[in-house]
Formats: sequence, C-alpha cells, structure tokens
Amino acid sequence: MAGVPVIQDLDPRRAAVLVAQSLAVAIGYFAAGRLGLTRQLVVEGAIYTPIWPPTGVAVAAFLVLGLRVFGGVALGALLVIASIATLRPLALVNVAGNTLAPVCAYLMLRRVGFSARLDRLRDGLALVFLGAFAAMTISATTGVGVLVLTDRLPTHDFWTVWLAWWVGDAMGVLIVTPVLLMLEDLRPPFRPRRWKEALGLAVTTVATVTLAVHGRMSLLFLVYPLLVWAALRFQLAGSALCALYASVMVTIAATDGSGPFAGLTQTEVMINLQAFNATMALTALLLSAVVTEQLNTRRSVEHACQELTEVLEHLTAGESRPLTPDPPRPAPSGRPPDGPDPPG
Repeated sequence: MAGVPVIQDLDPRRAAVLVAQSLAVAIGYFAAGRLGLTRQLVVEGAIYTPIWPPTGVAVAAFLVLGLRVFGGVALGALLVIASIATLRPLALVNVAGNTLAPVCAYLMLRRVGFSARLDRLRDGLALVFLGAFAAMTISATTGVGVLVLTDRLPTHDFWTVWLAWWVGDAMGVLIVTPVLLMLEDLRPPFRPRRWKEALGLAVTTVATVTLAVHGRMSLLFLVYPLLVWAALRFQLAGSALCALYASVMVTIAATDGSGPFAGLTQTEVMINLQAFNATMALTALLLSAVVTEQLNTRRSVEHACQELTEVLEHLTAGESRPLTPDPPRPAPSGRPPDGPDPPG
C-alpha cells in the first residue's frame, strides 16, 4: 500500500554474527574480571583490584567491533558482579557504570580520529587521557557511590577509595587494551634474525623482572631499559607485552607483600604499585607510538625519494635520446614531387 513504510527483515546471518560476537565479548569480560579478582588490596576497608582487566577488554572490543557489542559488555559486567555478591537493584548502577565508561572512551577516541594501530603519538595520548583517565572516572564514581549509598563505605573515605578504583580501571585500559589491539593486527617478524632478538628480549625480561620483584632491594627501575629496547626494536608488539608481563609480576608481588613491597602498609603498597604501573604503561605506550610514527615518516620520505628518482631517470633518458630527421611527407595526389606542373 502506498504511503506505508516497508520494514525490511533483519538479516539472520548478521544477527547470528552479532550474537556470537556479543557472547564472545561477555565471556572475555567475565574471564578478565575473574582473573583480576585474584589479586586485591584493601584501602580504608574497601577491597579493590590494582588492575581491572575488563575495562581494557571492553574498550578494545568497542574499538574493533563497534558499539553494537555493548550488550556483551553489560552482560559480562553483570556476570562478574553476580559471581561475587548477591544481585540487588543498585548492582545495576555498577553494571551501567562499567558499560558506560568504555562506551564514552570509544566515543571520545572516535571523535579525535583515534587509530587502533597506535602508530602515532596523538593516538597514544588520546588513549591515555581520554580512553583511560577521563572515561574511567565514570566507572569509579558509580562504583564507589554505590558503596557509600549502601553504607559499606563512610562518606569521608570516598575520595581515597575513588582514587584507588579509578587508577585500577585506568590501568586496565593502559595495559590490556594495547595488547589486544596489537594482537588484532599482529605482523610477526619472520626473519630468523628478528626472532633471535625477540627471544633474547623475552629471556632478559623474565630474568630482570624476576630479580626485581623477589629481591628486597628496590630494583624495579631495571624494567625501564627493557621497555626502551622493546619499543625501539619491536614497537607496540614488544613494549605492550613487556609492560603486561612486568605489571602482572609486580602486582603479584605487591598483593603478596613480598620483594620491594615487604613491610609496607596497604596504602603505601597501593601508591608504589600504581605509580610504577602508570609510569611503565605510559613509557611503553607513548615511546612505541613515537618510534612507529618516525619509522612511518621515514618510509614515506624514502618512498617519495624513490619515486622522484625514477621520474628524473625517465626524463634524463628521454633528453639523451638522439634526434632523428622527420620522414619525407608524401606528395599530394596528381602532382610529382619537386617537379614542374604537368602540361595542360
């Protein structure tokens, strides 16, 4: 009938793909949440995780798959909360905050033209200040606000716990998201020489981090030269994995109260751990972005120079070609060449 809009049926294949992607995101979010809950600290009587990996999973999922998988993030957040506490109406506020924070991170990153390759300094800065620091204020505020509203946290402890919660969510973005984005577009070095260097870097990282986290002396600064090596030689693939391993091992030592964290109060452990994780993540992310951007610029200049050289060689070859006389033009029909007119 004219004037009645026709509603097109949804493509069953696309719907199935969307459901599968959302379920995969929910499973990944839940698994990351359970993994993050294995290491906890207590600040002002409130339990929090120094690194909350689900935020990194959610931001990476939105950057790769888009906002259509927001249902998977919400479902994953709901499953994590249900696994540690009884579901109450206020729990939905936490679910909303944990979903809205990565959504806002995605929208802000998309607004500034963020590239998931993290091959520009502006991309690294955007992920740090927009995706991590700015967006995660939403999840921290809703999470700590629920604790205050349910009388599980005194009002005067709000900002202390809020800071710990916010840093934990931000660390999840800074440490987990780059690794997932790197895996999505991984191009391994196939040359044997590169594999040998990568193996050497991995062995050195394991040995150095083990020494730093199990010794009583404060040797965590030894990790930074490894980050520089990884960023200069392997860019994001090297620095992100190096930072992830170091962060996990240092977090284990901090929550166990061993190594350089022995004898410290919970607040001192939180400050030292989060300061190390933050500076390490920023170093790995921003340095690899700068190195990649410079390498891309160098390749672009070399490619332009090569094209210019080819053009100049072509022009030079054309100018040096010997000149040949033009062939004689045929005479007009009915008149011999170079002769008098025929008699009438």
